[in-house]
Amino acid sequence: MIKVFNLQLDVAFKSFDTECEVLRNLRHRNLAKVITTCSNLDFKSLVLEYMPNGSLDKYLYSHYFLDIRQRLSIMLDVACALEYLHHGFLSAVIHCHLKPSNVLLDEDMVAHLSNFGISKLLGEDQGDLYTKTLATLGYIAPEYGLEGLVSTKCDVYSYGVMLLEIFTRRKPNEFDGDLSLKQWVSYSLLRAVMEVVDGNLVTQTGSHLQMELDVVASIMKVALDCCAESPVRRTNMKDVVGILQKINIQLLAC
Repeated sequence: MIKVFNLQLDVAFKSFDTECEVLRNLRHRNLAKVITTCSNLDFKSLVLEYMPNGSLDKYLYSHYFLDIRQRLSIMLDVACALEYLHHGFLSAVIHCHLKPSNVLLDEDMVAHLSNFGISKLLGEDQGDLYTKTLATLGYIAPEYGLEGLVSTKCDVYSYGVMLLEIFTRRKPNEFDGDLSLKQWVSYSLLRAVMEVVDGNLVTQTGSHLQMELDVVASIMKVALDCCAESPVRRTNMKDVVGILQKINIQLLAC
């Protein structure tokens, strides 16, 4: 798979350098691997490991169907990638651009996080950074969008939005007015999980149905905890991975 940078954009040169620097030093099964690079004054590209199943976005919004187990497995893969970026490297890496189109799926439906063009490296003495580069609206943490303040907690927020999107099959930018995906899920969950979950996911009946709904409700709670307005109240990715692994065990019993 080849990613070609549009050199007519001023940010393309910096984006290429950033992505090369980050991916050259990172090794994890859930990160996209760079095979080689091609760079001259007129052309810059990355040759990435081929992902035959394309992006998570393609699977979520097309004729393909992902069941509850597949969706949870994919989002657990993404959580593991973020845990490595935030806690498993000498300097924390902030991805800054989490969304379904930046999650690629291999032949076994294992998820690989990609597109590190606007990622940031935190030094040992830094808790946060400021940037003028904005990511996709709907996934951006409040402090990132309003102040340009980025930290690992910005990734946690975006991950929470993604987790809501994957299980509701509703895009975060499709709501009118001031209503957000997070608010819609939060309000609706008070009445019933069935009001927010992607209807295609509910395949069981009787007691098994309630078990599946309980699993989805647990996932929604994790997502909402990640989406807390205040960064200090958001769950860190180590805890997210641990909680989702327990939910996955619960799901296997359904």
